[in-house]
Amino acid sequence: MELLVNIDVPDLDAAEALYRHAFGLTAGRRFGSAARELLGAQAPIYLLLADAGSIGAAAQPRDYQRHWTPVHLDVVVADIESALRTAEAAGLRAETPIRDAAWGRIVTLRDPWGHGWCLLQFVGRGYDEIAS
Repeated sequence: MELLVNIDVPDLDAAEALYRHAFGLTAGRRFGSAARELLGAQAPIYLLLADAGSIGAAAQPRDYQRHWTPVHLDVVVADIESALRTAEAAGLRAETPIRDAAWGRIVTLRDPWGHGWCLLQFVGRGYDEIAS
């Protein structure tokens, strides 16, 4: 299975700049004026211009019902404090303080368009610390 991440945004230039700065991603291919590819994560991230329809599909506004469900993305980092400073400098905003968990540390963020992001710093065996 191959996973692709698609994120609807109202401004491709601003979103590309923010995610590249916040997460160290690099620019990939451009798909006309409606989509951009970002590389450097385990799966390619495609920024889609909101209300422009899917790549190669007829343009139709998104209604965010049923199929277009809320999703948040977790970014695993080695140093959560440093990663949080970088993410905030890029334009994301922390919604919670950094919290400790049995598996590591977490902070929740939102980007300017309301997308949810988490920074995770695993400790020990990561999620295996709590897996049964």
